[in-house]
Amino acid sequence: MKYISTRGNAPALNFEQVLLAGLASDGGLYVPETLPTFSAAEIAEMASLDYPALAQKIITPFVADCIPAADLKVIIEETYAEFRHGAVAPLVQLGANQWVLELFHGPTLAFKDFALQLLGRLLDYVLEREHRKVVIMGATSGDTGSAAIEGCKRCKNIDIFILHPHNRVSDVQRRQMTTVAGDNIHNLAVEGNFDDCQAMVKASFIDKSFLPEGRSLVAVNSINWARIMAQIVYFFYAAVAVGAPARSVAFSVPTGNFGDIFAGYLAKKMGLPIERLIIATNRNDVLHRVMSTATYGRLSLQHSLSPSMDITVSSNFERLLFDLYDRDGSAIAELMQKFENNDITFSDEAMAKARELFSSACVNDDETCAQIASTWERSEYLLDPHSAIGVRAAMAANLDPAIPVISLATAHPAKFPDAVQSAGVAEGASLPAHLSDLFDREERFEVLANDLSAVQDFIAGNISA
Repeated sequence: MKYISTRGNAPALNFEQVLLAGLASDGGLYVPETLPTFSAAEIAEMASLDYPALAQKIITPFVADCIPAADLKVIIEETYAEFRHGAVAPLVQLGANQWVLELFHGPTLAFKDFALQLLGRLLDYVLEREHRKVVIMGATSGDTGSAAIEGCKRCKNIDIFILHPHNRVSDVQRRQMTTVAGDNIHNLAVEGNFDDCQAMVKASFIDKSFLPEGRSLVAVNSINWARIMAQIVYFFYAAVAVGAPARSVAFSVPTGNFGDIFAGYLAKKMGLPIERLIIATNRNDVLHRVMSTATYGRLSLQHSLSPSMDITVSSNFERLLFDLYDRDGSAIAELMQKFENNDITFSDEAMAKARELFSSACVNDDETCAQIASTWERSEYLLDPHSAIGVRAAMAANLDPAIPVISLATAHPAKFPDAVQSAGVAEGASLPAHLSDLFDREERFEVLANDLSAVQDFIAGNISA
């Protein structure tokens, strides 16, 4: 298995190399040169597998011979043993053809755990084998940071620096990052928004000269291919649970950065009978505007009750564009170069391909609260605001009633008590036992100016010997 850049001007890498690379040297994102596929019979057999066994079946072709099968099995089993539900990703039925896939039973109560608990162990394995030390730099709108820290904290070969927008994540999200002790863990509260943090990470991967000699930079954001790879698994897991491949399924995915729904797109290309992928956005509706107008443009970021989706530049959308433009790296490089300073409009051919599989919806804060309240009233099921956006978009899609629609529940409602309170659901949700003392734990973080040099100087000065 080889991986190539979406911009067509970087060397092809194997899995181990792409795991450590992050962005390609030409500024593009790595994608597999070819995808493994599964027949209908093979997909039907997946229904008999538990989550770790299914994960090994899906992931093995992407890893190829970089990690021996026995070692990969141990890594995967250890990863999902950390989850608090026996099914790992259980399904809950809300209506006749409406389902919720609970992706919040990992250590940090968010879907990011599925990928980042695995990524941390993969990095630990590879770095220990190669006797290397690396620097992790990541940006978070709330959930990625805590999942990355939890997944990587045990690795002695990593210094981790997570940027989050100061005062723009929920209290629970912040404390899940800032209360984890470790000399190698650094939380940076940047006086800007998530897009500012993400731009700093991208700039640092392009110019790594601020790092001391011998240290490389590794990505934990969804630009890292291993994150997308891990997320493919739960699309297969959920689909076979409701009858695939004998019946088609649809998924509604609350998304800002397009990584999670891109994993669903890959599952479709690998043989899973997905009828529709619904892009569910909040008021920061960059992806809904793309689907509606074919124009990709920046608007000012609006803060919402679903802060993990407060994003105006959708990094992983470039991976889909690569396929929509027939894998023409030069065309993608030209588009993304133009996007640095201008809005861009996609071709009719590209948008026609996208609309064959994808639809979209924009859900504002009032509609989010209304959905939380409605779902509670009808089912006594409590949604977090991001998951509520997914459910709302699924209900608005007007699909064939024979097709089960699975909405991805991406976070535990206890992470967003303000949104639940705004919805008028008095019961709220309690933090699980392992986080019950979260608000008593000591916090550690640095507040830094919205300035790339200040952030890079801090990182360079705090890398362990």
